[in-house]
Amino acid sequence: MSFVGRRLLQLVPVAVGVTIVVFFMIHLIPGDPARTILQQHATPRAIAELHREWGLDRPLISQYWLFLNRLAHGNLGQSLIYGVSAASLIWQRLPATLWLIIYASVLAVLISVPLAMIAATRKDGIRDHVVRAVPLLGLGMPPFWVGFLLIYGFGITFRVFPVGGYGTGLTGHLDAMFLPALTVAIALAPVVIRSLRASMLSVLGADYITTARSKGVPARRLFFRHVLRNAVIPAITVLGINIGFLIGGTVIIENVFAIPGIGQLMINSIFQRDFPVVQGVTLVFAVLVVLVNLLADMTYASLDPRVSFDR
Repeated sequence: MSFVGRRLLQLVPVAVGVTIVVFFMIHLIPGDPARTILQQHATPRAIAELHREWGLDRPLISQYWLFLNRLAHGNLGQSLIYGVSAASLIWQRLPATLWLIIYASVLAVLISVPLAMIAATRKDGIRDHVVRAVPLLGLGMPPFWVGFLLIYGFGITFRVFPVGGYGTGLTGHLDAMFLPALTVAIALAPVVIRSLRASMLSVLGADYITTARSKGVPARRLFFRHVLRNAVIPAITVLGINIGFLIGGTVIIENVFAIPGIGQLMINSIFQRDFPVVQGVTLVFAVLVVLVNLLADMTYASLDPRVSFDR
């Protein structure tokens, strides 16, 4: 619990660092949110009034201090475009993004574990070479291109799955989110397969596995109880790191599949120069990455009792 507490406290400097980078970088983007809203009515006087109302006429340091003061009180500010709190907008769209992340992670594990087992038990055989070679195609193709291929194949040609949206209810979410989750899983699985295969080969050559075989332990029991459990530990670290990258990658996938998540909200807010929403979404992404890595560490410790978090 002390380790978890220390890791959660690390969120504070991470969050502050993210706010500094995002706040000042977003103000370097050309464009003016006042002009975006007013459009043909964007007179100098009207623009100045909106700047005064939103506080955009203040120096950047003053604006940033105001943002930090609000953040300390749990307030992410008001959306310049939607006219509601940025936190409420993010909260409404967060479930769709979490669904995509969890769904994609589960699919990646379901794809990776069986293929890594086939490759490890048939080292240097045809199956091993195929398992190592074919998934690399998914790693080499951009995720948005894989998404377009899946949309064309399973959404338009065969009409098996919806090509966009979030769905309603558990069944609707599973159906509507399958193609985007599979798109992300295809990009994630090759890295996990290679890591898990290497770990399995290392464990299979260990002395305690040889001893277990000499004692007549059944092959299935030996593999699942001793080999897989020990081999999966390093793969968890790889999976946790790549899920962190996956969180940022959902921004593109949500736009390809028209998923109403915070990734799509972020892209729209960037184009509309909605500064508070962009800052809030980026902060949420940073928190999610830290929490995913914390969960990976805790899973690592639960599988390996030798791991200690005292230091």
